[in-house]
Amino acid sequence: MTQVLLTADREGERLDQFLARSVEGLTRSAAQRLIEEGAVTRNGTPVKKNARTGAGDVVALSIPDPEPVDVLPQDIPLDVVYEDADVIVVNKPVGMVVHPAPGHPDGTLVNALLYHCKNSLSGINGALRPGIVHRIDRDTSGLIIAAKNDEAHLALAGQLQDHSLYRCYEAVCVGGLKEDRGTVDAPIGRHPVDRKKMAVDPKNGRAAVTHWEVLGRYAGYTHIGCRLETGRTHQIRVHMASIGHPLLGDTVYGAKKPAPGLAGQCLHARKLSFLHPRSGERLTVECPLPDWFQAVLDKLEQGRL
Repeated sequence: MTQVLLTADREGERLDQFLARSVEGLTRSAAQRLIEEGAVTRNGTPVKKNARTGAGDVVALSIPDPEPVDVLPQDIPLDVVYEDADVIVVNKPVGMVVHPAPGHPDGTLVNALLYHCKNSLSGINGALRPGIVHRIDRDTSGLIIAAKNDEAHLALAGQLQDHSLYRCYEAVCVGGLKEDRGTVDAPIGRHPVDRKKMAVDPKNGRAAVTHWEVLGRYAGYTHIGCRLETGRTHQIRVHMASIGHPLLGDTVYGAKKPAPGLAGQCLHARKLSFLHPRSGERLTVECPLPDWFQAVLDKLEQGRL
């Protein structure tokens, strides 16, 4: 861990901008992430990401030591749903981490993609996340798209920004939803106490919109479809929990006891629809519900859950 002490020389400058300007090699996005993780203090007090400097403020920054990066291709089977020269869409199983991180140095989707695609992955997201345009949680299954070149990556990232890349999920939530469909429009930010969690944060969170509709009703549970307008971390899990209907099996935002037969939350990325980065034509890709999800629905139908 490297400790950096800085003295602000401008009044009213955004703190993330000041850090990026003052620390060589530190981007604003990385500065924002460190602020969210509580690694930045101003005059000895933790700060929020929208904080601004006062002339003469003493800013302390704790920068984690970089871990050695050696992401190797691994021959891990992939369920490839669609592939061409520009993009690849994979049906990720529950339990697979998307990219290497502390505690998960290998066995990830990135390791598998490096083997499958050889040198054909975009480099925009760096050595740890080649090709990765968006992510899904380790214990969420379903479709994820990766870019094979930088042009495709930029085009897909732009579609995420303007909401023309559609992501549709299926989930089982706890309790009976009163309406047949609805929308949760609530900003999401880092949890104020538990920095590993996210939370609805109207003041400091980033805009987040989830549309949901009922697909099936059971005793004590509801099978829903969700379409994301935005892609915040844990968005569906946080939004559904915020309206009193956490996802079945979600021990972070719902019941602390795991659901029988589930490795995590009952959530599956069922469909992706995007404009192809080369042709401009809309491409829609779907995958079936995995066996474990269908088993949950069968148990609900039989009243055995």
